[in-house]
Amino acid sequence: MQRISSLKRETRETKISLKINLDGSGKLTGEIPIGFFEHMMSHLAKYSLIDMEIHLEGDLHIDAHHSVEDTAIVLGSAIREAVGDKKGITRYGDCTLPMDETLTAAVLDLSGRGYFKYTGPDLRTMPPFGDYHSELTLEFMEKLAMNAAMNLHILVHYGQNYHHIHESIFKAVGWALRKSLENDPRRKDEIPSTKGII
Repeated sequence: MQRISSLKRETRETKISLKINLDGSGKLTGEIPIGFFEHMMSHLAKYSLIDMEIHLEGDLHIDAHHSVEDTAIVLGSAIREAVGDKKGITRYGDCTLPMDETLTAAVLDLSGRGYFKYTGPDLRTMPPFGDYHSELTLEFMEKLAMNAAMNLHILVHYGQNYHHIHESIFKAVGWALRKSLENDPRRKDEIPSTKGII
């Protein structure tokens, strides 16, 4: 059974169409007209092994906030739809990822309950990357967690290079997603919960 999803979202602020394949090879295609955000999404796709086709139009004459936030909403919703009833998945995923002087950990649970917690350097005080304000990484991850209905904890242990901090976050979350979405051959068609439902 293919774990794929195709969703669209259109508001007065953004127009987004998105297709994902959870069992892909990590390809990112489409148009994301925010350079740094596209760079980060390429890492998320690459390390999660989720194929993503994203076509984004947004009110960039204002700023990138609505575009980044709404992309996270659509992607999270698509992941939740594509994973289905979660039979046989690993459910939990984690990654502690070094990137030169930066060390970042991401831990997640596809629990059916949205929760986000970030601990680390204050991203809101960092300078922007072109049109991409640094605080948007937190906005993206929070909306991704809420709409995918997963617990997501991110801890940046330390780091100095701003680019490395953001990139390590997206890479670590991607790898943790990959692990949580993998099929557990010992679990077969069981739902990974004592409740019998997630």
